[in-house]
Amino acid sequence: MNEIELSLGGRRDLPMRICLIIPPSLFLMDERVFISLGILKVAAVLEISGLQVEVIDLSGVKNYEEAIYDYCIRRPEIKWFGITSTTPQFPATTKIVKTIRRNAPDAKIIIGGPHATLVNAAYKLEKRLGKNGRAVKAIARLQSLFDVIVAGDGEEAIFQAFGQSAGAIVDADNTASPLFLTNRRLTELPFPARHLVDLESYHYSIDGVPATSLIAQLGCPFGCGFCGGRESSALRKIRTRTSENIVSEIVHLHHTYGMNGFMLYDDELNVNRDMVTLMRLIAKTQQDLDVEWRLRGFIKSHLFTDEQADVMYAAGFRWILVGFESGSPEILETINKRATREENTRCLEIAHKHGLKVKALMSIGHPGESPETIQASKDWLIQNRPDDFDVSIITPYPGTPYFDHAVMNKDGFWVYTSPKNGDQLLQVEVDYAEVESYYKGDPNGGYRSCVFTKDISADGLVSARNTLEKEVREILEVPYNVGAPSIQYEHSMGQHGFPSNILRTTDEVQCVP
Repeated sequence: MNEIELSLGGRRDLPMRICLIIPPSLFLMDERVFISLGILKVAAVLEISGLQVEVIDLSGVKNYEEAIYDYCIRRPEIKWFGITSTTPQFPATTKIVKTIRRNAPDAKIIIGGPHATLVNAAYKLEKRLGKNGRAVKAIARLQSLFDVIVAGDGEEAIFQAFGQSAGAIVDADNTASPLFLTNRRLTELPFPARHLVDLESYHYSIDGVPATSLIAQLGCPFGCGFCGGRESSALRKIRTRTSENIVSEIVHLHHTYGMNGFMLYDDELNVNRDMVTLMRLIAKTQQDLDVEWRLRGFIKSHLFTDEQADVMYAAGFRWILVGFESGSPEILETINKRATREENTRCLEIAHKHGLKVKALMSIGHPGESPETIQASKDWLIQNRPDDFDVSIITPYPGTPYFDHAVMNKDGFWVYTSPKNGDQLLQVEVDYAEVESYYKGDPNGGYRSCVFTKDISADGLVSARNTLEKEVREILEVPYNVGAPSIQYEHSMGQHGFPSNILRTTDEVQCVP
């Protein structure tokens, strides 16, 4: 194995060439919308350290196992793999790993990203509480599949993970760890290595303007019961880049890729105390460059103000996305949303007053959910008329309070009890390595529910979700997102290289710092 001298600690135990894999997201109607930025950030750090990186982007690839098999046959010299995965991606990730193991049995495979981080956070909580429950089993499943698990920030942890002395878990999800990114380090890092994916094959626009995504900050401090990472420092602690650094990335995307549309994929833009300053700098930069950009992003409803809306519009925002979740005051209290129905309504009013369109993100299947609470959500949507909306069925993934704090009852169901009012959510056991429990899917029967309450069954939740969406879309005249067809990986008896929309390498593209 070729090795190089690295500036980071002068280490010689790292491979010269590494393959990073983005698994497909089979639960989405359209996978080729947003690129996976986290693993491309890791790729950028590896590249500037002198390593050669290959990225296999399987987003939207239907026959992804065939693509991985073919890669292993064509690249027998590659023995180091890093895979990112969310929990919904994990069934596909499991198949990818098994394909690599069959065809490259001596390969070292590392997992990072949200699923590994959330499972490890849930595991650490169980150990602190002296429990031996679902999270212990989930971490054991990860350890049976992967050589190393990276939890939390991967940009620094990746070097330890690929080192010969790495343990089973590299835990960067700890504020006391030197691997945990600070505001300063986050600002110093290179921009994601977008040149290692085929950005042109992604199709996303904001008001008709071709767009792509970026992440300006990390973390959300709130404690919503359904949300992943409430026990994870990496996902709870806010880390921000400077406004100048964020705008530099936007300018880079504009000049390098001709982009004039930008989705800021942060949890909540307005938890950043410098948000107004950032918006003003974005607006000023457009004036300096004599361009007009279009932006989109998430905001927290009860923190939203007229001043924020005004500067967002001036910066080019035309859409905001808000996790209103429910139109039921009881459900909002139960889930610890920290926003009342009245505050949610006021948020919509402020946005519309300033010319901002709103996509309302709604969910059902919370503790205490009933036909009446779902009807309240339907009524609220019709009365307040958001410009678009989603309705998802809650899935208690590892790392969410619904998962982490559930206990098994005598009937074999996992039960989460709300500390607010004692309402309960019952859960069917799910093997997240095998089952794709959709939080989105095809409206014509693609949704599933692994949760239920005393007032509404799992099938009842699916039926109520479908009815709510159908009727509200008809009344508000909001069309469905029909998605896009899958990509078919094609090859001819190994005679041709990988298509560039699936595989790109440091050797084959111009690296952009």
